[in-house]
Amino acid sequence: MTPFDDPAVEAAFEAFPRDTRTGVLALRDLVLSTAETLPKANPLQEALRWGQPAYLAPKGSTIRLGGHKSASFALFVHCQSRLMGDFTSAFPGKDRIDGNRAILFDDPDQIDEARHGWLIARALTYHL
Repeated sequence: MTPFDDPAVEAAFEAFPRDTRTGVLALRDLVLSTAETLPKANPLQEALRWGQPAYLAPKGSTIRLGGHKSASFALFVHCQSRLMGDFTSAFPGKDRIDGNRAILFDDPDQIDEARHGWLIARALTYHL
């Protein structure tokens, strides 16, 4: 696991219930590994937005990770972007979606590196 630079972000992860924490940490690893392959997504900033871990790239759209009322955990993107529309067009019926803002997960095994990495890469480079 990649160490945290910000103790507040680390504390936010530690505050999640165990099942949620396991899932969001797996998503964090995918965000960080995806960003490593995208030079224009760096430097990637890990911070808190609305009390949730968030990932901000210089020319990207914010990604947030957290719990969800209808799932154990979720990957959130900006609701006014076209990210979820593009994702659901590319991968119809593959995931549980909350409108135009989140992919919902109940288990870390549901995370697909290729499919969800695709969305993460597009979010990190959204404004390029």
